[in-house]
Amino acid sequence: MKLITCLFLFISLIINTVAFGQQKQLIDKNFDAMLSRLLRHSVSELTPNEITSDVIFLDAREKVEFNVSHIPNAIPIGYTNFEITKWLHLSKKTPIVVYCSVGYRSEKIAEQFKKYGYNNVNNLYGGIFEWAHQNRTLLKNNIPTDSIHTYNKEWSQWLQKGIKVY
Repeated sequence: MKLITCLFLFISLIINTVAFGQQKQLIDKNFDAMLSRLLRHSVSELTPNEITSDVIFLDAREKVEFNVSHIPNAIPIGYTNFEITKWLHLSKKTPIVVYCSVGYRSEKIAEQFKKYGYNNVNNLYGGIFEWAHQNRTLLKNNIPTDSIHTYNKEWSQWLQKGIKVY
């Protein structure tokens, strides 16, 4: 009887592991497909793994989103009331990475920087969601957090790691 029970548990574990792995792959593929449809890919994109330590992070989300969590050392610039002229003091030589939830708003902001001659500006592919998916550090008041503002309930489906706030 013990052998049958152990065998049953072992088979269940394998089935659950395979099913979860397939579900995660499906979510990853759906996330990439959504980004392919949503973004124009009009500016260079970097994944979290391609980021070097000498970049300036600009957070194109609204203040309420930034206050839930953000990438370390990110500067909140917002989206709704963003004015490029307030940010032209940034060096055109310094690598800039703009991000938002998934990359839509940040792409629009990065396009504005490009129009002003910023050729070293990039959009963070997948935004803060992808940053979280890659287990990168997020901060709230300089303390690590797992909470991420998902913009709204609909967008929260794309966040697979962390505590969803909207």
